[in-house]
Amino acid sequence: MPTDNTTVIILLLSIFFLLAAAVIAFLDLYFRRRSLRRMRDMIQSAIDGTFRADIFDESLSASVENKLAEYLAVSETQREKTEAEQEKTKTLIADISHQTKTPIANLLLYTELLKEEGGRDSETVALLESQVKKLDFLIQSLVKLSRLETGILVLHPCKSELSLLLEEAEEQYAARAQGKGLSLHVLSEEARGITACFDHKWTLEALGNLMDNAIKYTQTGGVTVRVRPYELFVSVEVEDSGIGIAEEEYAKVFGRFYRSVSVADEQGVGIGLYLAREILKQESGYIQLASEVGKGTVFSMYLPVDGAALMSKH
Repeated sequence: MPTDNTTVIILLLSIFFLLAAAVIAFLDLYFRRRSLRRMRDMIQSAIDGTFRADIFDESLSASVENKLAEYLAVSETQREKTEAEQEKTKTLIADISHQTKTPIANLLLYTELLKEEGGRDSETVALLESQVKKLDFLIQSLVKLSRLETGILVLHPCKSELSLLLEEAEEQYAARAQGKGLSLHVLSEEARGITACFDHKWTLEALGNLMDNAIKYTQTGGVTVRVRPYELFVSVEVEDSGIGIAEEEYAKVFGRFYRSVSVADEQGVGIGLYLAREILKQESGYIQLASEVGKGTVFSMYLPVDGAALMSKH
């Protein structure tokens, strides 16, 4: 049987070891939390753009903290380089847009003067005017696209009524359809009261590109623009009775500068559909097509009913 003294000693040793274990556990937890807090502060400062590697001294940081500091320092340098490159791109785009306006405007003016004079070179003048307009359209499209892709231009979608969008699009393209002898039915009255979340200016640009293509590649019949509401999206459909698109080309037509062999003789640069798709992406929307060769095509722009709710899911 152990003596009373032995029992007390065992009891004291048990208490001591329990306390020691508790202290060790506390210190371990404290240093772990301190390291996590310091790493959190490093990451937050990197997010805020205020990270400085010299603030996190090795004598105060664990090895992993220093590795993280090295990584964040490299990331910060890369971020600064990226911002500098974006600024250069922004300046270049602005220069291209500004510097080409006057020469193109002058070329168009000269062609107008030559047309007024008439003469045997009138066909050549008409071709020259067509190519200048094509060049102007291409430059403006590339500038818009570059601004979207580099983040220089940010869309601002908001809840709006679609009938206003359709009315403005009809005003822009009615004369052109009439000039080709085509009917243009824009069912804006049916869209009254139907809303979606979109940037009016840039969605009009996307819709205009679809209507432009529909009129361009339709020789007889016409173009119809309508709205169909769904639970999460509203579809704006542009239907034509034109030449149609083969199924194997569905994905290709949204590529940069893609032009089908079947439309090689038509005016165009092959960037309108690509630009429309990029605009819809920026608005958390998308674009689809259905077509039958020789019978026509339907392009559908899907705009979110609630853009904020969709963005929060991504």
